[in-house]
Amino acid sequence: MTVTLKDFYADWCGPCKTQDPILEEMEDDWGEVEFEKIDVDEHQDVANEYQVRSIPTIVVENDDGVVERFVGVTQRDELEDALEQAGA
Repeated sequence: MTVTLKDFYADWCGPCKTQDPILEEMEDDWGEVEFEKIDVDEHQDVANEYQVRSIPTIVVENDDGVVERFVGVTQRDELEDALEQAGA
């Protein structure tokens, strides 16, 4: 099963800069998970598809669809719980 973590962000977003180091650490430890960074200014179509209204927004999904979504800075343990739920 493919598990993906999508990080919706913008360069001008302060909380997004706070979220970045958490995700970078996780990416090293969760090699089987696909991490995607999506700049909402450059990819408004994708942000609209996922109904992103605030950033940072993190969407965890697997082959069955969205498992969980987080809005605002989210701590590592919450994200890891969602990745496990998704089957990672």
